[in-house]
Amino acid sequence: MSSLLTGHAVHPVHLEHLVRSRNDLVLNGWTDRGIAHAVQRGVLFRVRRGWYIAAEERARLWPEEQHRAHVIAVARDATGGAVMSHTSAAVLWRLPLYRIDCVRVHMTTLPSARISSAPDVKRHVAELPRDDIAVVDGIRCTSLSRTVFDLLGGVPREAAVALADAAERQMAGRLREWDVDAVTSWRTGLERRLQNAAGSRGIRQARWVAAFSDGRAQLPGESVSRLQLHRLGFARPELQAPVPGPDGATYYVDFRFADRDAFGEFDGKDKYFDEAMRSGRTLEQVLFDEKRREDWIRGTTQSRFARWESDHILTPRTLGRRLEAFGIVAP
Repeated sequence: MSSLLTGHAVHPVHLEHLVRSRNDLVLNGWTDRGIAHAVQRGVLFRVRRGWYIAAEERARLWPEEQHRAHVIAVARDATGGAVMSHTSAAVLWRLPLYRIDCVRVHMTTLPSARISSAPDVKRHVAELPRDDIAVVDGIRCTSLSRTVFDLLGGVPREAAVALADAAERQMAGRLREWDVDAVTSWRTGLERRLQNAAGSRGIRQARWVAAFSDGRAQLPGESVSRLQLHRLGFARPELQAPVPGPDGATYYVDFRFADRDAFGEFDGKDKYFDEAMRSGRTLEQVLFDEKRREDWIRGTTQSRFARWESDHILTPRTLGRRLEAFGIVAP
């Protein structure tokens, strides 16, 4: 299961209504034989034993949302005081999981609690202060801060940067406004957690990512791009750089390389192929609008302008080659 690369908010899907129990299906006229046959034919998808979702509906979900459906099913079966945590809390908080496979649901329970197990559930044992527990969509899970803390040091650095950026954006992003006080408070709290975790596994990466994070990166692809640019030796670019547009409009560009007199954009596919993201425009209109926008920026700034896609950020080298094609060379 690959992760969502573009990072746009998942379409509003009421998964709690899509994830249905065996008992609910039976009450609505299904039989056990009919359920088994529907699973075999690919009409129903079995989320876990006793829980199902229409295969067609599941196919429309991002991988993070598919995992959230799994989390919902486990939560409905769960007893005791365990809470969703790690990647399973992350999907409840709508954090991106860049190229992370979510096979099992993660739950954290207190050391004094009895621990049961299941093939599709991974249980962690840890103390959870009251402030570290929240309720999202009616499901108990670790708080946003605790969730980020639990993951920063244990996932690949690309994924860690993407989720740290996204969490900070949740705390401080107000459309195009940036709440400096909110981001300061968020970072202070996260830094305090990391300081208290000296010697923990993965703490060096976690501290580095926390310091590197920047919620102004709007998509996971932008976050990973920023990491690869850092690895290539580029100076820290300006994010969401404003450029005066026609008729008093303002265009925002993902990256501005001030020392290279250049702009760059991560080009997610959503804005071209996702009907909701096109806001009623045809694909042709979106392409035309993007061309007109880029032409304006090039013409008024006389700066280079590069675009890249998901395949270009898999390694620093691939992104470096892409930028060189547009005359933007790493230091």
